[in-house]
Amino acid sequence: MGDLTTGLFLIGALVTLVLLGMQIAVALFSVAFAGIWLMRGDVEIAMRMMHSAAYGGIADYIFATIPLFVLMGMLVSISNVGKDTFDVAESLLRRLRGSLGVATVAANAMFAAVTGVSVASAAVFTKIAVPEMVRHGYTKTFAAGTVAGSSILGMMIPPSVLMIIYGVLAEQSIGKLFIAGLIPGVVLALGFAAVIMLMATFKPHLVFVSRTTIDVTAQKLPTLSAGQLGLKIFPISLLIILVLGGLYSGFFTPTEAGAVGALGALAIALARRTLGGGNLWKVLQETGAISVGIMILLIAASYYSKMISVAGVPQALGMLIKESGLGPYGFLTLYLILVLALGMIIDSSSILLIMTPIAAPIATSLGFDLIHFGIVTVIAVEMGLLTPPFGLSVFTVKSALNDPSVSVDSIFVGSLPFLAVMLFALFLFAAFPILSLALI
Repeated sequence: MGDLTTGLFLIGALVTLVLLGMQIAVALFSVAFAGIWLMRGDVEIAMRMMHSAAYGGIADYIFATIPLFVLMGMLVSISNVGKDTFDVAESLLRRLRGSLGVATVAANAMFAAVTGVSVASAAVFTKIAVPEMVRHGYTKTFAAGTVAGSSILGMMIPPSVLMIIYGVLAEQSIGKLFIAGLIPGVVLALGFAAVIMLMATFKPHLVFVSRTTIDVTAQKLPTLSAGQLGLKIFPISLLIILVLGGLYSGFFTPTEAGAVGALGALAIALARRTLGGGNLWKVLQETGAISVGIMILLIAASYYSKMISVAGVPQALGMLIKESGLGPYGFLTLYLILVLALGMIIDSSSILLIMTPIAAPIATSLGFDLIHFGIVTVIAVEMGLLTPPFGLSVFTVKSALNDPSVSVDSIFVGSLPFLAVMLFALFLFAAFPILSLALI
């Protein structure tokens, strides 16, 4: 059996192991070690390459962005910034059809600009937005589906942990990926808001409990004064200006932006006195657990990438695609279908770790800009958060809601309009690269 055949067989073995429940890092290490040993016939070579991957996989300065952005997100979550952001959006958007749904999307979009993790957004806004919407006559299915659907903005609007992982694996500038994600993130948020208003206008039975509560009137929602709005919106606005403003202006590198953001989030948490009662230790523990988990995955993915390079898989598949006559967009279509299919059964990070080392070299050989390719990949991967049976955002909402009357199936149904918007956005940004590259 040749190296290429062995490599393809081991990729299939990797997917099988993950589906059987093996931890993705363990599966990556095991398959990569076995593959290099089989192809080179020397266990010492496999061990040396593992050592190289362990050091080289996370030695770069850019990897400090991961714990810094995670720390910023954890501090923001515990400081009740999400509640304040929702209150502001609720007050400003109260006259729109489906106003609380639109407010949830707006608050999620702003919260996403300082967190970078979709699951965090889903957990925070389940506690904040769902009870408020239900209290004002929205159906539980719509309320829970809106939180689950709009939570994906956490990975699309920069900073984004998925973009950092992709940037590392594809050896692309994380700063450029962040900038490229801005327009797609805004377009998705506007699309979500538009679909909510359309549903509230033309299909009100899907949004409201009864005709007597066809919409929440402006009188029923709180009106905040200009001073109250300013006080509530100031902390998150300051963080967005510090992090994204400094990053986009070129004043900060991504790592420096993460450090400044974490310091700003710490100042907010201290000012609000939310770090007492063991909360600081909890934040540090969660930051460490998430960051170490991501780092181990990146080391494992680096080792796996070396294995498939030794097998010549990217080069062979690239030649096969060129000779097949599919062309660049034929390859992109097949790739996105595969990513969407994997999104139904494994998590977002695992998809990137498995697919990027294979697909990125092929995309480069076919003339794709890897920044554009990364944005399209992240959108496709994020759709997996809303698709059964895995649907991590849906299960996060279900867990945080803790309401037996709201089933997992109903949350999946409630998130379908948002999935449709994402599918449209996927086609749009895949077909028109300039939309994601315009600001670079």
